[in-house]
Amino acid sequence: MGEFWPVPDVLAYLAGRWRVTRSVRDLSSGAEGEFTGSTLFEARENGGLLHHESGTFVWQGVARPAERTLRFLPGPGGMADVRFADGRPFHDLDLSSGRHVADHPCAADLYRGEFTVRDPDHWRTVWRVRGPAKDLVLRTDYVREA
Repeated sequence: MGEFWPVPDVLAYLAGRWRVTRSVRDLSSGAEGEFTGSTLFEARENGGLLHHESGTFVWQGVARPAERTLRFLPGPGGMADVRFADGRPFHDLDLSSGRHVADHPCAADLYRGEFTVRDPDHWRTVWRVRGPAKDLVLRTDYVREA
């Protein structure tokens, strides 16, 4: 197999609980932070998955609780339509090749995410955020919990 592990059905692959480690780097200031916690992708009655992430975010030595919720809806051919908790579109997700790049414009900033799958129990996202308000790199590693 190649460098990436193909995923024919994103929702089936993501379902369950994952341990999460995220590094956040502000390229303009040099400030760094880290999030550690877990993500649960839980099946919804109407289809899709509810993604709930919770843990601790440490930014410049100060620890705070952090959480976020996203909705992963079924898309064509095993893809997912990722939306914010309030239903606004975020990005699509196609892991059929084991790798996907998605863009999300947010005001004047552009979020570009690269998603890579290493094997059945490990995947990664790297978001590069550029614009007048932000210059960040967010790298997140996911490890499936038993």
